[in-house]
Amino acid sequence: MYELTTLDNGLRILTVTMPHFQSVSMGFFLGVGSRYESEAMSGASHFVEHMLFKGTTSRPTAWDIAEAIEGKGGMVNASTGLEITLFWAKVAAAHLPEALDVLSDMLLHATFDPLELEKERAVISEEINYSLDTPFSLVMLLANSLQWPNHPLGRDIAGTRESVAAISRESLLTHLSDHYRPGGTILGLAGHVEHKDVVQWANANLAGWEPAPRVPWEPAPPDHEGPKLHLEVKDSEQAHLNFSFSALPRTDPDRFTLRLLNVILGEGMRSRLFQEVRERLGLAYSVDSYASTLQDTGAFGIYAGVGTDRAQEAIRAILDQLDRLRQEPVSEHELEKAKEFVRGRTALSLEDPFAVATWFIRQVLLTPEVLDPDETLARIDAVEARDIQRLAQTLFREERLNLAVVGPFDSDSESFRQAIQF
Repeated sequence: MYELTTLDNGLRILTVTMPHFQSVSMGFFLGVGSRYESEAMSGASHFVEHMLFKGTTSRPTAWDIAEAIEGKGGMVNASTGLEITLFWAKVAAAHLPEALDVLSDMLLHATFDPLELEKERAVISEEINYSLDTPFSLVMLLANSLQWPNHPLGRDIAGTRESVAAISRESLLTHLSDHYRPGGTILGLAGHVEHKDVVQWANANLAGWEPAPRVPWEPAPPDHEGPKLHLEVKDSEQAHLNFSFSALPRTDPDRFTLRLLNVILGEGMRSRLFQEVRERLGLAYSVDSYASTLQDTGAFGIYAGVGTDRAQEAIRAILDQLDRLRQEPVSEHELEKAKEFVRGRTALSLEDPFAVATWFIRQVLLTPEVLDPDETLARIDAVEARDIQRLAQTLFREERLNLAVVGPFDSDSESFRQAIQF
C-alpha cells in the first residue's frame, strides 16, 4: 500500500502510488502542535503556521507563494492540531517538483518579516475573537479546559489574545528551530508519483535540513474528581452543551471498541442520541458524539444545541443514554449495523488519494503499530457486545464527567449541578 524511506537526517518519505490519477497530493506532517507549548508560548505553533505563508527568501510575499501553486491550478493550505502540524498542496502531476520546492521553501526559508508578523498577529487575534463569539466553538474550548485544566491540551490551539500579543519574533524563530526538524517529520505523497523520484529529490534538496533531538511533550494531568461544570453566561438563542469524559490514548487496544461505541451512541442519524434527543423528544436540532485519541490520553464528547428552557431535560436525556449503555449490552443486530457503518465510512474516507497516505502517515508518525484498513476492520469485527458495555462502564462515570454550558442563563448553576448527577 505504501513505500517508506528514511533519509540520513531522519526525514521520512512515504508515498502511495496511484498511477491512474492525474494529480499528486503532498504534505509535510510535523510532530508538533499546541501541546508542546508553555502557557507563555500558547498559540506559537499556529502562529508559525500562519507566518510560513507570508514569504520566503526566494518568494518574498504571500502572493508569490500562492501564485506558485494556485497559479498552476493547484491548492495549498495548512492546519495545526494538538500533536500534528500539516502543510499540504495538491497539483497536477506535471507540477510536482515546483510544489515540493514551494512547501520545503516555506518550512526552511520563511523570513518572518516583522511587518507581516504584526499584521498576522492582528489576524490571529480576530480568529480567537471569532471562536469566543461563536457558542459552538466556545463551549468545546470550555469543555477541554475542564478536562485538562492548566495544561496545553486544555487551551485553544490558537492561544489567547494575551499570549499571541506577547509572542516575539525571536521566540517564534526559536520555536521553529526547536520543533520543525526532519526527525519528527514525514513527507507524504499520494497519486501519480514514483517513490524513487521523490527520494531522489529529497536527497538533493532536503539532506541539508539539520536534525536535532525531539522536544518532549508535557504528559496529560491525572484524571480529576468530578463531575465538573462550567456555566458561561452568553446572550444566545440556544443552550450549547458539551459533555467530555476522559477517554483512551491512541494505542489503547480498546480504541476499536471506542469507535463502535461512538457510532452507536452519537454518530449519524441512526445513532441513539439522534433518535432519542432529536427525533423522539424534539430537544435539539444538532446532537452528536465524538472521540479523540492522543499520545497518552483522549476524550469522548457529546455536543447538543437545545432550547434554553429545556436544557436540564436534554442533559438528563443524554445521561440516560449513557447509563443505558452501561446497564444493557447492545443487541447483536445493532452491533452488526455499527460495524457495517464503520466499513462503509472507511471505504468512503479512502476514496481520496491523500486520505490513503494520511491513514499510514499518522500511524508511522505517532504509533508503534501500523495497520492497513483491512487489518483495522478486522479488529473492529472482533469487538463483542460485552466489550461495548465494559468500556461504557469504564468511561461514563460521574467522577470523569465534565460539562460546559453556554447560554443566556443567570450565574446560578445549581440546577445544572443537580441535572448532571448519574
